[in-house]
Amino acid sequence: MSAREQRRAWVLSRVEAEEMGVAEAAGLLGLTERSIRRLRVRLAAQGPAGLVHGNRGRASPRRVPAATRARILELVEETYFDVNDSHLAELLAEREGIEVSRVTLRRILRGAGRPPRRRRRAPQHRSRRDRMPQEGMLLQTDGSRHDWLGERGPRLTLVGLIDDATGRVTAATFREQEDSAGYLEVLAVTLRRHGVPGAIYHDRHGIFEPSLKQPLTLEEQLIDTRVPTQLGRAFAELGIGSVTARSPQAKGRIERHWGTFQDRLIPELRIAGIDDRDGANAFLPDYLVRHNRRFSVPAAEPEPAWRRLSRGTHLERVCCFKYRRTVARDGTVRAGATILQVPPKPNRRSRAGQKVELHVRLDGRLVIWDGEHELVTTPAPLDPVQLRALGHARVEVGHKPPSAATATAPPSPAHPWRRVAPGTKLATTIKAEREGRTGSLKSQRTDSLICDRAGRCG
Repeated sequence: MSAREQRRAWVLSRVEAEEMGVAEAAGLLGLTERSIRRLRVRLAAQGPAGLVHGNRGRASPRRVPAATRARILELVEETYFDVNDSHLAELLAEREGIEVSRVTLRRILRGAGRPPRRRRRAPQHRSRRDRMPQEGMLLQTDGSRHDWLGERGPRLTLVGLIDDATGRVTAATFREQEDSAGYLEVLAVTLRRHGVPGAIYHDRHGIFEPSLKQPLTLEEQLIDTRVPTQLGRAFAELGIGSVTARSPQAKGRIERHWGTFQDRLIPELRIAGIDDRDGANAFLPDYLVRHNRRFSVPAAEPEPAWRRLSRGTHLERVCCFKYRRTVARDGTVRAGATILQVPPKPNRRSRAGQKVELHVRLDGRLVIWDGEHELVTTPAPLDPVQLRALGHARVEVGHKPPSAATATAPPSPAHPWRRVAPGTKLATTIKAEREGRTGSLKSQRTDSLICDRAGRCG
């Protein structure tokens, strides 16, 4: 018997001896009078053994079997060694078919001597901003450079957009570095799936807004303003507000998500055997569905604030890189090392001198836009300078290279270029060289310059 059961037996014995009333006994034991009467009946029928709980010595029906506990420890040791307790409970249910709660799992791991992955940080007082009431009113964007693939692959940057009202990740992609193309890509995916948001909350990266420390260019001085970045231009064309955060804590919603991604996404990429950027991007869509199902919350107002794209707006014309170009006199436009042939006007007149827009699409295509139409362009033929620079390339595509004899053999003495008139100074010099006498190289060059094609020298 336990100490509590022994105390109950002593009190009940005093009640039976009429040394104590039922109400007094109930007060001492912390029970009701009805419970005291029931215990008196069990004591009279079974003796002190009747006060012992009936489940004493029995295993709990909710207890995890020993085989399951051993299997969990085996999986943690071999596969899920870098997964936290909450994530481990989810993976065991999804991948292994083992349904255990986080508390039970933590009890099993700590009982086996496995410490937690990281210590709990002391709570800090924070003044948090309330979420936006509607989905689509405000999106937060940022990039996180991290060893997402561990030691199996290169260091990558995860670029994403997160809705402020729900915490839902609308789009994300892995990039080699934080660049405008990555942000334009996630923006295009968000616009295609949900619509146009009210505003985007970002940091002070030069991708979003021009640096105030850099001096104005000549073009900017003429228009008395700074030329927007590619992302700033895309926001303006779509009517999206641009809000700049002055500190990382200001956009803590997405910063907190990066911690969750680093805690959960890295082990999942390792378990899936992914070691390159393409594989990681192919893995992301299914993972984001599970991530949003686990961490997103409903908005305060059910009506979303997404706007539809205006009629006539093409995403591929907005989410791209735009550059102003002037058509050259030969009807071409240069895009880096690529030269595009611009077609003439409908009246067959050249577009030389015309201002056009060069669009570099996210898929790498180059498009010329004259303000109203997309011009069908073709790669321009190479000019003579490029042909000479790429002379070796013609040999690779089937042109017969010159033979070594013709390429390196010097002209014969009987060649017209080598003939000289007898009795001239140049002829005397050549004769002296043949006899072993050396002359001045300068005089030889001078004499060769004053000789005409007929071989007469003056």
